[in-house]
Amino acid sequence: MAAEKTRNNTNLEQLDDPDLYLNRELSLLEFQRRVLEEAQDDTNPLLERVRFISIFGSNMDEFFMVRVSGIAKQVEARYLEISPDGRTPAEALAEIRKTSMELFDLALDLVYKKLLPALGKTGIHLIDYEKLSSAQRRRADEYFHRVVYPVLTPLAFDPGHPFPHISNLSLNLAVVIRDPKGNERFARVKVPSTLPNLVPVKHSSGGVRRDGTVPYHHYFVWLEQVITANLGAMFPGMEVVEIHPFRIIRDADVEIQELEAEDLLESMQQSIRKRRFGSVVQVAILDSMPSYIRQLLLENLEIGQNDLFVLRSPLGLSSLSQLYSSVERHDLKFPLYKPRVPIIFKDIQIAGDFFDRIREQNIFLHHPYDSFEPVIDFLNAAARDPQVLAIKQTLYRVGQNSPVVGALLEASERGKQVAVLVELKARFDEASNIEWARTLEQAGVHVVYGLLGLKTHSKVALVIRREGDGIRRYMHLATGNYNAVTTRAYEDMGIFTCDEQIGTDATDLFNYLTGYSTKEDYQKLLVAPVNLRQKLEQLIEREITHARKGRGAHLIFKFNSLADIRMSQLLYRASRAGVKIDLLVRGICCLRPGIKGISDNITVRSVVGRYLEHSRIYYFYNDGSDEMYLGSADMMPRNLDRRVEVLFPLENAAHVRYLRDNVLDAYLKDTLRTRVLRPNGTYSRVSRDGKEARLDVQEWLMEHRPGSMNRVG
Repeated sequence: MAAEKTRNNTNLEQLDDPDLYLNRELSLLEFQRRVLEEAQDDTNPLLERVRFISIFGSNMDEFFMVRVSGIAKQVEARYLEISPDGRTPAEALAEIRKTSMELFDLALDLVYKKLLPALGKTGIHLIDYEKLSSAQRRRADEYFHRVVYPVLTPLAFDPGHPFPHISNLSLNLAVVIRDPKGNERFARVKVPSTLPNLVPVKHSSGGVRRDGTVPYHHYFVWLEQVITANLGAMFPGMEVVEIHPFRIIRDADVEIQELEAEDLLESMQQSIRKRRFGSVVQVAILDSMPSYIRQLLLENLEIGQNDLFVLRSPLGLSSLSQLYSSVERHDLKFPLYKPRVPIIFKDIQIAGDFFDRIREQNIFLHHPYDSFEPVIDFLNAAARDPQVLAIKQTLYRVGQNSPVVGALLEASERGKQVAVLVELKARFDEASNIEWARTLEQAGVHVVYGLLGLKTHSKVALVIRREGDGIRRYMHLATGNYNAVTTRAYEDMGIFTCDEQIGTDATDLFNYLTGYSTKEDYQKLLVAPVNLRQKLEQLIEREITHARKGRGAHLIFKFNSLADIRMSQLLYRASRAGVKIDLLVRGICCLRPGIKGISDNITVRSVVGRYLEHSRIYYFYNDGSDEMYLGSADMMPRNLDRRVEVLFPLENAAHVRYLRDNVLDAYLKDTLRTRVLRPNGTYSRVSRDGKEARLDVQEWLMEHRPGSMNRVG
């Protein structure tokens, strides 16, 4: 085992032994296991546990669409290169399938043995069709004939009808029918994705009554069961012999051949269409499906036996999110939390006041504990202030009905010069971003779509304002997206600043993004793929030098993923030099901590809780002269080498102290939401000796965010 290796092993000394690294995909599955554990945790409110199981389902869908599809392509192409952890693609795929089935089984056991019985006791009933009362069945059947039936389209499969195209993430019914002559036929019926997966079978189910009261009991039945019970209506004169549900997951990691694409916007639109019919990577079925229908699917979907996953209903756990969103039972959810607006933004009367506050000092925001409203207010102020000349911004994921885009449109209408980089390749947000890009262009905004071969992932807004005889630049830089909805659920950080050097860097960054630039350095910003990797390496090397000279040396890094082998090796070197290293890694971590003589000084923690941990923090002790960067970049090859990322310095001493002594300290002391990575790649809960105080870092941050912090320093 890797944990037992010592310095006597030459390969370990050279830091290239496969035993030093965890498989990226298996590490990501361990994150899904941690999400599943939140659904298993009965200290979480019941509907929050349902939400976690739906998140697990959605995450697993994306995992197969992107990661499994990529490994499967390598296997199909007979790609034999060994990954850093020593596995061939075929070996990795086999292990992925095995672990995935284990997780699916755990999830479905939880649904049937724990969650559904507990929901029933609290008045939320998810009932199989055959167990409905006669009144409930009438209501379900009425719903079928009134709403569902007109939407359904049966597609036959016979010599005159080719096997129907089946779209990604679609739930389908394989139907065997018999004509009056006794001939059997096959048809496919798609369960409409435009309708709710759960059908209320009581008028009050899922919502507030007309008199404003909230019902205690809610009754639902699965849509596919309602369709199954009434499917004979679609085949008049025929006998419905068998009906078997199946669900498809396709390859969604569409590659964009940018070098051949004259118009990236058109190329992206074509790619989104292709995604619906990428190669199949998983077909989920029930055990009751007979072998001859399984064989029909195998042959016509062009998949192997290993791509069939025999599961239990529901085929697609993400559909359980409807229970969370539609049932108004706040006693079964986390208590409502209202983010705070920092004191410094109180009593702003006119747009110009906003810029006055930023000139006073850099202002730090920590979402969702701090409201996202000041960011929207900043852009609205820029749109309405007559002294503002121009706004430049990067947009990665903005969501629907975006107030951020609304502010940019207003700015353009008011005659300001607005330039926006819309990242069309933001996975699964491409269609939304294309719509926003077209809307902005129609309003006269200068829209660009990023650099050739690079995805722009940085989060920067730049406002140029006329002041006196010159101009001043105001910036918002962040770790998270300009999405007003996800900021309520994602933990992220950002700053407002009018620092002159950062302003110059921001201008150079946008020149790099929208024009032509070979700039190789920036004054304060770390920008990938220009200087970010190099600067991070230099800062870690500096910490190594401090440790070797007997000075204090400490690194605390918080990010989503660590999969870059070069960075992992550098952290191993730092550990061996005596640098204390605390890593807070939400998802993937390919580095193994706790290996004797290699990573004794490295601890890896993962926090999974109410909010999605999303901020990236890079803290360097620097012999007592603390240095800290925030930004959008994880320690992955794609972030360091193939994306436009930005890390920005946190220079206000009060902000640095707050993050170091309060935020990061709370993460490192968390005893309720933290799992610790073991050398073998598994995670375990933090052990408590009974004397330690119980600490949930996210709850602590909700309660302890100092509203006056931005007045200090």
